[in-house]
Amino acid sequence: MERRLAAIVCADVAGYSRMMGADEEGTHAAFKAHRSAIYPIILNHGGRLVKNTGDGFLLEFPSVVSAIESGIAMQALMVERNDQLPSDRVMQFRLGVHMGDVIADEDEVFGDGVNIAVRLEAIAAPGGVAVSAKAYDEASKHLSAPFVDAGTHRFKNIAEPVHVWTWKPVGYDDAGSEQKTATNLPAQYRTAIVGVLPFANLSDSADEYFSDGLTEDLIHALSLQSFYRVLSRNSTFAFKGKSLSTRLIAREIDATYLIQGSVRRAGSKVRVTAELIAPENGEQIWAGRYDRDIGDLFAMQDEITTNLCAALAPEIYRAEASAPARSSSTDLTAWDRFLRGLSHYYKPTKADYEASIELFREAIALDPALSIARAYLATILVQGVQFGWIKSTSELWREAMELAESSVRLDPRSSFAFSILAYVQAMEGYHDAAMDAARKAVELNPYDMGARGVLGICHLVIGEHRQAIELFSTAVQRGNSDPRYQWPALSAFSHYLLRQYDASLSWAREALYMNPNHLQVLCVRAAALAQLDRTEEAAKAVQVLLGSFPGLTVERHLKNFRWKSPADTAHYRDGLLKAGVPLRNLTLVGSGSKRTANT
Repeated sequence: MERRLAAIVCADVAGYSRMMGADEEGTHAAFKAHRSAIYPIILNHGGRLVKNTGDGFLLEFPSVVSAIESGIAMQALMVERNDQLPSDRVMQFRLGVHMGDVIADEDEVFGDGVNIAVRLEAIAAPGGVAVSAKAYDEASKHLSAPFVDAGTHRFKNIAEPVHVWTWKPVGYDDAGSEQKTATNLPAQYRTAIVGVLPFANLSDSADEYFSDGLTEDLIHALSLQSFYRVLSRNSTFAFKGKSLSTRLIAREIDATYLIQGSVRRAGSKVRVTAELIAPENGEQIWAGRYDRDIGDLFAMQDEITTNLCAALAPEIYRAEASAPARSSSTDLTAWDRFLRGLSHYYKPTKADYEASIELFREAIALDPALSIARAYLATILVQGVQFGWIKSTSELWREAMELAESSVRLDPRSSFAFSILAYVQAMEGYHDAAMDAARKAVELNPYDMGARGVLGICHLVIGEHRQAIELFSTAVQRGNSDPRYQWPALSAFSHYLLRQYDASLSWAREALYMNPNHLQVLCVRAAALAQLDRTEEAAKAVQVLLGSFPGLTVERHLKNFRWKSPADTAHYRDGLLKAGVPLRNLTLVGSGSKRTANT
């Protein structure tokens, strides 16, 4: 066990028991969705999740300023999210913040520092933050948000009285806690066929236009993906109002997957539910619900369409990657080989990456015009270098660029192809070309969150890190966990280069959960620890790094970074050297023998 000074944030949901009594499943789903949306804010401020509770969570921050600013940012986001909800579905967090000694045992923290944060949370206004005077006095000169002196409080099982300062969002009403109410990929390779059934209108018949319009928008958005075919409106609207099983409908229109949902409108509020199912076995692959204020009808409809598309498209990719080959095992087609390669790609181990590369190469050999296989192979070669699993050579980078360029030539309407071209160009230092390709990807498919994240990579490499972080956080908040995109690792670098080292460590920790042996993340973690003067931890991080990659040197590592700003490269180099990563390999010449040492 270890005793340390820490900033603790405790959160719970006001009125959670009442909400659970009214709608248990809906309340739990909404709580999980809100928690996922605010998670990037926690990481961006250098925090870590200590544990989830039934209706809240406990967080630890190395800085009390970061803890309070994170709490205010979380509550500001919740105001935006609640503004789109019916009054009975508004969910408000109460946050308590305290700075004090805690006892750390493995990943848990205990002691009066935690107990006081819990008591503060209980007196915070719904949607507000309550901060102990000890925490406020330490942070006040760095805070822009106005806090109000709430006087001294005595708490159960806390010996000394605690002076409290509070913050509430602008416009908060003390009288109540409620807030106001299209590609070129050949059809035979897009073997997954997706049918979007007309969303059921559960409101007045006058609202039929809205449910039909949402269905049509979703058909259009999904059709912009090149991975699968989407059936036209005429194919699926023929089943509108008919009580047929999804299995029968799927067989009638030859659909691999069906999307169905409903729209319910009440006054100025609308609720949309949707699910993705595999009709042959009835498996529900994904389900979601969106509650919105109608406001600008078209803007609201576009937002729901974007959210649905961002959630559904990756799930179809995953389902297809895990599906059995559609050809016999003795005569696999190029597409079957590609799908088998994709199934290995979703298992991020070195052995699976090697299997993916081999299968993608086989798919391209069988059909050189298979654009998507070229895009994935380019992606995996570059990521293999970044993970430390593949040796970086000029031949590899040349091959990755040729694959990305040919993928765009073969499928010039694929946002994914342009995204990968932008990715490779950004890594190679072709900054302007990368930005142009990323913008083209977003233009081709505004619903593609991966394309927006790659645009963030382009901002990262030219030194515009705040814009990069905003785009990475948006991609994470949309739930895009596709391994094509390493958002946590990229966020760790942008925060490091902004000298936000605690946030960099939070994102590095997140990246290492998914891949504990990620070369570049291990490096940036060591550099961030060194910049924080956490010398002993930095030395241990370097020991882990060199244990996995014994030949690594700063000079060798930096050859794979072609950032536009020399200051960014120098800053990263400085952190690596401070941490103790060797600068270069030095060959020592002795009497009749040679040996190599790191320096």
